[in-house]
Amino acid sequence: MANSKSNCTLQLQLALLISMALAAAAAATTTHLRFYMHDVVTAFPGSPVTAVPVVRGTTPLPIDPTTNFGDMYVIDDPLTEGPGAASPVVGRAQGFYIFASQTELALQLCVNMVFTAGRHNGSYLVVQARDAILDKVRELPVVGGAGMFRGVTGYGLLSTQSFNVTTKNAVLQIDMYLTSV
Repeated sequence: MANSKSNCTLQLQLALLISMALAAAAAATTTHLRFYMHDVVTAFPGSPVTAVPVVRGTTPLPIDPTTNFGDMYVIDDPLTEGPGAASPVVGRAQGFYIFASQTELALQLCVNMVFTAGRHNGSYLVVQARDAILDKVRELPVVGGAGMFRGVTGYGLLSTQSFNVTTKNAVLQIDMYLTSV
């Protein structure tokens, strides 16, 4: 009889734990954000440089001999609502990227997505990832955040909207999928 009662208690505890886990999962909210990052390596009228080379690597990449393994850029790129340069600014991508592959155009990207307008003003997301820039879509993990994004998990999908081979200026579409509990 005691063994049966013990089993019943264990089953009730397990059911309670499962119910609590399901309630927590149901309470989690998912947020989708879309914005555009303007990486300006070469200035043009109306757009100052936002990506500055700070380290020059020594080994040219076979796929692009004007880029070296180890080239590093510090960025303070505008984040906008739309892909156009005149689109309203919602924040800044602040951090750096380094060409971290000897054989392909792949970056180590470390960036804070700092929001300066709208409902997320004052909050930021932290992304640290490998970015194989020739891939059509790249998945970048969100490793942290602050403000409204404290404790979020998630990922961003990056796709290149435009790239100028001569100036190396680019516009990236970023779709962030964030989950908070």
